[in-house]
Amino acid sequence: MATSEARTGGPAVDVAAFIDGWPVGGFQIRLLVLCAAVLFLDGFDTQAIGYIAPALAREWGLSKAQLGPVFSAGLFGLMIGALTFGPLADRIGRRTIIIFSTFAFGLGALATVFAADATSLLVIRFLTGLGLGGAMPNAIALTSEFNPRRRRATMVMIMFCGFSVGAALGGLLAAAMIPNYGWRSVFLVGGIAPLIMVPILLLRLPESVRFLALAGDASERVTALLRSIAPGAAFDAGTRFVVREPHVAGLPVLHLFREGRTLVTLLLWVVFFMSLLDIYFLANWLPVVLNDLGASDSAAALIGAMLQVGGIVGTVVLGSLIDRFSFRALALTYFVAVFAVGAIGQLGHAAIPVSVAIFVAGFCVVGGQIGANALAAGFYPTSLRATGVGWALGIGRIGSIIGPLVGGLLLAAKWSAAAVFLAAAAAALCASLAAFCLSRLVRTPDGDAAVEQPTSLRVTLSPASTAGH
Repeated sequence: MATSEARTGGPAVDVAAFIDGWPVGGFQIRLLVLCAAVLFLDGFDTQAIGYIAPALAREWGLSKAQLGPVFSAGLFGLMIGALTFGPLADRIGRRTIIIFSTFAFGLGALATVFAADATSLLVIRFLTGLGLGGAMPNAIALTSEFNPRRRRATMVMIMFCGFSVGAALGGLLAAAMIPNYGWRSVFLVGGIAPLIMVPILLLRLPESVRFLALAGDASERVTALLRSIAPGAAFDAGTRFVVREPHVAGLPVLHLFREGRTLVTLLLWVVFFMSLLDIYFLANWLPVVLNDLGASDSAAALIGAMLQVGGIVGTVVLGSLIDRFSFRALALTYFVAVFAVGAIGQLGHAAIPVSVAIFVAGFCVVGGQIGANALAAGFYPTSLRATGVGWALGIGRIGSIIGPLVGGLLLAAKWSAAAVFLAAAAAALCASLAAFCLSRLVRTPDGDAAVEQPTSLRVTLSPASTAGH
């Protein structure tokens, strides 16, 4: 495999080292805001179906078992979108995929307004999910590639707060709009907003500077972007911009299992699978379960939104810990989630205690998932980053599909709330164990991780790609 460093010409500038040598500035913050706005809309549209579920079920006479496939259709689309658009972005760039995906899920949300029955809604939610699935891994990759290593996980996690804020606002908006305007009004807002966002992205969203440098045919664009990061920087005529990483050939997915990446890739998939299973189980069924326990539609949506509020707080608090302690912090976060998720089923009849339990569960599970996104982006090199993150999210989406389906089956089988949430807590335990194994396998160049493992089992994150220290 050749690297971009192999090209000949004038003086060479290592793009990753250049970015690492400058503090986070206004350009990166503006980029973060743009990507956060995309994920804000993504989170709003993704979670809206859970918040409108009680009203939808009553209007159409749907049982809990019938709601499960409606929830999972969008998540299945998300899985296909992540698996498809991640590798495609590693070929054609992050910017194009983000803009296309935003346009697609905006149209899908608008189409949801006109759904006439469960079958048409299922198809529309699947197609909407394709767009939603393409936006997330590329926003993560783009944010990661413009930020210095020492702040990369923090910046990715702050950016990802947009998803949690959008998901939480979906609950607040649903609580306010459904009683007055019906459930379709939520998707009307969720469809118009992304379409307004598309021209803004066309004007303001840059392509990844590392992607351009690795491609080797856009030196003027790379120069302009690096000067945006460091306004005082000057480059000699004929300067070559290099990325000291492999430029892989062939099918990108295969390279996730080469050069010592196999075990880490598989363990990341376990973390994403179990974490997203829990998140979407909780996000989709909390309002329904709370409604069954006596809460009104509005109260159930408001209490359920505490999951995403906890996720926002968790993301802000955990960012610096993930940057410093990597997978060790992630393992501990998921371990705490085991107790918080299990407690929800025990406290469901008491509004304040269950709100606290849901908040802590969101802090740990949603915050942990966002930390996992950042760590996955840091592990893979530029030419595999969107593929690695996209496939981890895609495999995770299988969990997100299974979670709502299993929840519907358990509730239809008359499992108690306590038993159902203990089952969900087991998924958090699996994520914690997988993250602990990763903490033993993956170490940063400064030796963050434990050293007891045999050298042959360790994978080192390169300075140009790590998000861990």
